[in-house]
Amino acid sequence: MVLVTTREAPPSATVKFFGAGAAACVADLVTFPLDTAKVRLQVQGEAPKAEGANARRYRGVFGTISTMVRTEGPASLYNGLVAGLQRQMSFASVRIGLYDSMKQFYTRGAESSGIVTRLMAGCTTGAMAVAFAQPTDVVKVRFQAQARLSDGTRRYNGTLDAYKTIARDEGIRGLWKGCVPNIARNAIVNCAELVTYDVIKEVILKYNLMTAAFGAGFCTTMVASPVDVVKTRFMNSGANRYGGAVGCALTMMKNEGPAAFYKGFTPSFLRLGSWNIVMFVTYEQIKRGVTQYWESPF
Repeated sequence: MVLVTTREAPPSATVKFFGAGAAACVADLVTFPLDTAKVRLQVQGEAPKAEGANARRYRGVFGTISTMVRTEGPASLYNGLVAGLQRQMSFASVRIGLYDSMKQFYTRGAESSGIVTRLMAGCTTGAMAVAFAQPTDVVKVRFQAQARLSDGTRRYNGTLDAYKTIARDEGIRGLWKGCVPNIARNAIVNCAELVTYDVIKEVILKYNLMTAAFGAGFCTTMVASPVDVVKTRFMNSGANRYGGAVGCALTMMKNEGPAAFYKGFTPSFLRLGSWNIVMFVTYEQIKRGVTQYWESPF
């Protein structure tokens, strides 16, 4: 008697593309307060002369969250959520969903792929995702960075208003502001996050997704934090505030010192670690579930 074993069919590129976007949205819903706290800490101290005594308004991740809840209400932790979800559906779908397809492209369909191939695939999908989804990232960061003024007014009245206002005041280029540092940041993030996750997952034989995901988040934060801070400040800045991303970095170094490049490190690490856990576990389940449903819908 011959035993016939069935092999689970691999998910299609379409399943990976939309599954990555959906899983990233779930992860954003869970971790968005940490991301908002990270942004507030990263832009803090940017203009100490103008902020005066409020230059050190936020202290630590939990202090930042409690201050925001106390002064602006719990909903402030989700400022920019709409743009954030728009970003993930357009950004993560490309950055993560096309990663395996890009690996196959560079290996010309071969089963195995080396570390160089994985790095190339990570850099490529990261750059593609930024070029495609940059406007949503600019709006998200600006919403997260804005605090309610004493008279109750805000910088933008809504997501659509933010897109319109930026395009009107800064031109269409304003929606792609910080694209270069964001490409650099996401090339680093993709290499550190996806490649690390890929390698760790193989090493532990795919039995502990949480370990792989959290390890990927820690490696990503260590490497990408300086570029992430520059990216956040440059995208949040008004017209002509900085001469460019390099000018922004030099101004930070001159006025605040090297430590400024690691502002918001703790919430960034907590957010990336927890985001990776939720996202990758959800992503694996979506791929498996959708593929099995398509094979046998009844």
